Amino acid sequence: MIKPHGSSTLNPLYVQDAAKRNALLAEAKTLPKVLISSAAAGNAVMLGSGYFNPLTGFMNKADSLSVSEKMKTTKGLFWPVPILNVVKDASMLKGSKRIALLDPNVPGNPILAIQTVEAIETYTEAEMKFMSEKIFRTLDLEHPGVQAFNSVGNVGIAGPIEVLNFSYFESEFPETFRTAYQIRDEMKKLGWEKVVAFQTRNPMHRAHEELCKMALEGEKADGCLIHMLLGKLKPGDIPADVRDAAIRKMVELYFPPNTALITGYGFDMLYAGPREAVLHAVFRQNCGCTHLIVGRDHAGVGSYYGPFDAQKIFHDDVPQGALEIKIFEADHTAFSKKLGRVVMMNSVPDHGKDDFVMLSGTKVRTMLAAGQALPPEFARPEVAKILMEYYQREAAAEKKGN
Repeated sequence: MIKPHGSSTLNPLYVQDAAKRNALLAEAKTLPKVLISSAAAGNAVMLGSGYFNPLTGFMNKADSLSVSEKMKTTKGLFWPVPILNVVKDASMLKGSKRIALLDPNVPGNPILAIQTVEAIETYTEAEMKFMSEKIFRTLDLEHPGVQAFNSVGNVGIAGPIEVLNFSYFESEFPETFRTAYQIRDEMKKLGWEKVVAFQTRNPMHRAHEELCKMALEGEKADGCLIHMLLGKLKPGDIPADVRDAAIRKMVELYFPPNTALITGYGFDMLYAGPREAVLHAVFRQNCGCTHLIVGRDHAGVGSYYGPFDAQKIFHDDVPQGALEIKIFEADHTAFSKKLGRVVMMNSVPDHGKDDFVMLSGTKVRTMLAAGQALPPEFARPEVAKILMEYYQREAAAEKKGN
C-alpha cells in the first residue's frame, strides 16, 4: 500500500473516542445550528472517513478559488476541487466561533459535525461562475453538477471540523460503507500490497467485470477495490442498494476468492468528469490503492466531456509527483463476437461496430422493464435478474401512478 496524500499517516476527522464524541455532542446542543446542504454533508463524511486527507475542514475563499484555478491550495497542496460548506444565509452566525452542522439527509436533522468558524465569506456571482467553469468546464445549468453547485447558496463557512457520525451511510449500507482507514485495515489483513481501484456509480456488466480483471492481470495486482458511490445521484440512475446487490452477486460468482473487496463511500456525485477523476485518484490513494482504473468518459455526464478527457488531465494538468497513485488507462470494453471474449475496443482495430455486443442504456432499461433477458455476453444472468426485478417494480409503480 502507498502512503496517504499529503501526509505520512492518515488523519480522519471522525472523533473515534466515545467519551470525547459524547462531550462534543453535548456541546453541540448549546451551539448555533446550521442545516447544511447534501453536498456539504457528503464532504463532512469524506473528511471524517479520511478520504480527504490531509484537509482539516472546509476551505476558505482564497483556497477555493486557487484550487479551482490551479488545482492547489494557497499553501501549495495539490487538490482538484474545492471542499466547501456553502449556505444561502449565515447572518445568524455573526460572531460565532463554533457551530453545529445539521444533517439534511437524515430525518430529524441530527448533528453531523462541529465546525470551528475561521471565516464567513460571500462569493460573488463572478466567483461562482469562475469556480463552476473551472470545475465542470461548463456553466450550463442542465449539467447536474453545475445545477447542484449553484443551488445551495454563495456564503462559505470555512474552518476545521470534528465529525460525529457518518450520516445515513453506516446504517443503510452496513455491509458496504467503509472509511478509508477501514479499507486500509481490510487490505492489510488480506495481505494486499498492489491494489487497483474501480470507481462505479452503476451496476457492473460483463465489460466492467472484465476490465477489473484486465487491470488486475496487467498490473499484477493482489486485489481490486470495487468502490461504489453511495450518495445522491441524478434522476434515472440506479439506487445504491440495487447496485450493491448486483455487484455482490457478480463478485460472489465470477471473481476468484479474495481478489475483490466490495466497498462504498458516502459522497454525492459531482459529474465533473476530469476534475472528479482526479479527486477519485486522491481518495483512492488515501485508501492505500496503488492504481485507479480510469476509463472512457470517467465521471462524465451527457456530452460535456471528451471520451478520454479524464485520462488526459493526468498527463496535462497533474504535476509530476503530485500523486503517488498511478492510472490504469482503459478504453471502452465490449464483448467481441469474433473473439468470443470481452476486449478493449482500441485493441482490436480490425473490428467494426457490428462485431461487438453493445446495448445502449435506454435499450437495457426497456428490455429489463419488459422482462426480456439481456444477452449473456453483455450481462451475467444472475446480475440481470436483480436489475430486471428493480426495473419491473419501477415500471409497475409508474403504471399504477398513471
